[in-house]
Amino acid sequence: MKNLLVSESPLLFSTTEEKIEWWRNARNNPEFKLLFDEIREEGKGILQEKEQELTYSLFRIFTESGSRFEFEKVYFKKRHRLTTFAIMVLLESENTEYVTALENTIWSICNEYSWCLPAHLKNSSETSTTISCSLDRPSVENYTIDLFSAETAFALAEILMLTEDVLDPLICKRIYVEVYKRIFQPFKTTKYEWETQEHNWAAVCAGSIGAAALHLIQDPEELTAILEKVLPALECYLKGFSNDGVCREGYGYWQYGFGYYVYFADLVKRKTEGKLDLFSREKVRQIALFQQRCFLTENKVVNFSDANPTASVFLGLSHYLSKVYDDFEIPERKLRAKFTADHCGRWAPAIRNLIWFDETLPDQPWGNGSNYFKDSQWFISRYQTNTGNFSFAAKGGDNNEPHNHNDIGHFILQGNNEVFFKDLGSGLYNKDYFSEKRYTFLCNGSQGHSVPVINHQFQDEGSSRHARILRADIGNEVEIFELDIAKAYELETLQGLTRKFTWVKKDLPKLIMEDSYFFTKQPVSIMERLIIPSLTITEKEDEVNLEGEQRLRILYDSSLLYLEVKRLNFINHFGIMEENFALDFTVLNPVKECNVQLIFQFE
Repeated sequence: MKNLLVSESPLLFSTTEEKIEWWRNARNNPEFKLLFDEIREEGKGILQEKEQELTYSLFRIFTESGSRFEFEKVYFKKRHRLTTFAIMVLLESENTEYVTALENTIWSICNEYSWCLPAHLKNSSETSTTISCSLDRPSVENYTIDLFSAETAFALAEILMLTEDVLDPLICKRIYVEVYKRIFQPFKTTKYEWETQEHNWAAVCAGSIGAAALHLIQDPEELTAILEKVLPALECYLKGFSNDGVCREGYGYWQYGFGYYVYFADLVKRKTEGKLDLFSREKVRQIALFQQRCFLTENKVVNFSDANPTASVFLGLSHYLSKVYDDFEIPERKLRAKFTADHCGRWAPAIRNLIWFDETLPDQPWGNGSNYFKDSQWFISRYQTNTGNFSFAAKGGDNNEPHNHNDIGHFILQGNNEVFFKDLGSGLYNKDYFSEKRYTFLCNGSQGHSVPVINHQFQDEGSSRHARILRADIGNEVEIFELDIAKAYELETLQGLTRKFTWVKKDLPKLIMEDSYFFTKQPVSIMERLIIPSLTITEKEDEVNLEGEQRLRILYDSSLLYLEVKRLNFINHFGIMEENFALDFTVLNPVKECNVQLIFQFE
């Protein structure tokens, strides 16, 4: 590894002169005006606000009540100030007000007791009350490294590299001291659990530490020692993906985890002058293409697991990846994430949304496309006609996935930018959300998904709860996705449950859902649950009409099924109460072999 570290140039720009020239040209480029105006407006606003400190009262709230909101609101506001002031220093280097503000924020962050969130400090040195002070060792014997402490190190290191010509030398020294003390030294001597985890933590933590090391560590042997721990962690992250590239954690975690993989991969490629290329593997290409495959229409995504139903894109990241992979689709600029969109105030994506933005690249809407992902068992079809755009997505998989929901057999259906059958996505994170109570939350348990409730039982969690794919046909006019989901339920009498989706792609398409049940003895009850947003619901004989801007008819046999509409209130990831509905179709006479058909027809 040491022999590969050949470049001694600055990493984001080849030379200091190139950096100065880029900012000069960007300031005079009208294509950047909207991007910079957002940041300038934000900078002026928060310059007038008093900086809040992370007090002990805030720190202890999570332990006392399980609430993450109060501490994290102040924590992320501070990171947002750091990002904003640093960019403003680069934009308006002559404005000493922003230099002072940046220095004060850096000083405040360096004074924090921990760079981790309290929610991530369970059984840690920082929360231990054992007194073990000695003249021979530090009071905190080992610092915890979580997502946000690693991100903080990355941000401070890169900001230092870009602004050290205007920062006070004491501020520069503090960054070095704190990053070494809190991140590099403990990382070198400790094996952290996330180093072998197969999800976003491995990429964000390792990628951030590696990036900070590339910026700050000058000694080749010390840098090599860090990178030789970073690279295996990134391998574990990639291992969490199947070869189809699907991010089962959801698009937001693709943007997050894979984003940090890319940020580090770019820096290390520059440092080794292309000799270490983490983009070259086919699996990484497939992961990169997940973005263009998971959007349903405009800003709506397939939001299985802990994902939000709508998303904006990082144009900088997208423009960068389009130059790495020829088949990477450049999204429309109107989907661009605004500067203030990230409530965590992250530096790494914010600066790259500027310096990787390429105004010469074209953009276009998401086009037609159907994909069946064999490894992850996702089926996604995006279809455009003379009457609009329509999309259908369904999943098999298992109930032990990253950020798992018990949702085997669940589906999403949208028409003309309106979702009719929805996935609730992620709820408000708190202590219980990631505990044994997880599946009592509506959005996590199968009670909040469009899947059957059998003998009054919901699906169970665990890797043994999985689907078996029977058929996945992609075609120009008709597509079929059929799966057996019986193993999702802890029911010995349930021998088989086949769910078959037939997606008929006409000018006004329709979806036919057929469920076939096989029991060893007569079931107590069968209920087909469908989750819909707050739409106008009109019931007629043998049909239900759902109306928003678009209209959808649900056709069923009322001699076989009884419909009950239930209101489901749900607190989403941002703490906002949403009103949704469950359409519960109960089988009137359940027998050992039972078939249910529902037809969803767009009008």
